[in-house]
Amino acid sequence: MSSPESDASAGTAAGLPAMASQLRALRRRASLTLEAAARAAGLSPAHLSRLETGHRQPSLPVLLALARTYGTTVSELLGERAPDRDAVVRATKMEATRAGGWTYWQAGSPGRGMQALRVHVPHGSQGDIVRVHPGEEWLYVLRGRLRLSLGDTTHLLGPGDSAHFDSLTPHRIAAEDPDGLELLFVHTLLQSPTATLCLGPHTGGTP
Repeated sequence: MSSPESDASAGTAAGLPAMASQLRALRRRASLTLEAAARAAGLSPAHLSRLETGHRQPSLPVLLALARTYGTTVSELLGERAPDRDAVVRATKMEATRAGGWTYWQAGSPGRGMQALRVHVPHGSQGDIVRVHPGEEWLYVLRGRLRLSLGDTTHLLGPGDSAHFDSLTPHRIAAEDPDGLELLFVHTLLQSPTATLCLGPHTGGTP
């Protein structure tokens, strides 16, 4: 099993100098010293220095760790320019989608480092699923009551209550009342395929 400091492949790719410069620029934008950034990403300062000078090629686990440390996406680390996105999402443009029994509406632009959703959680849906994955989550209850389990602790949240936690903490979300609940849900999953871990398997179509 490769470690976060293992290289994706030997040698230096043709586009590596540009990526090295991008890595350095993003670290400075985050106002982090080389030592602080390396510590947060689980790397040695020497390894991160070699990445920033183009002497080593980062593996995918390293890119994921650095993206999380700098609060960005792997695409931006690679220097890819995202298409222009609308800053405003109109209610009339939000299409309902079902996933794992939940109904959710995209409340933010796609391709961002954070994903914002408005979610309806029916009673009894996914209540026994415990999730653990990289990132952070922020929840705000709009209607109904939310039973939130974080590790060995269970919290009951009502309208106006919120929670903000590290997604590596085993967590479970369930509606307390028969009518279900509605909440605002913001999470950072680095736009990776693991984005389905919080929403459950996609069932396709609209409700």
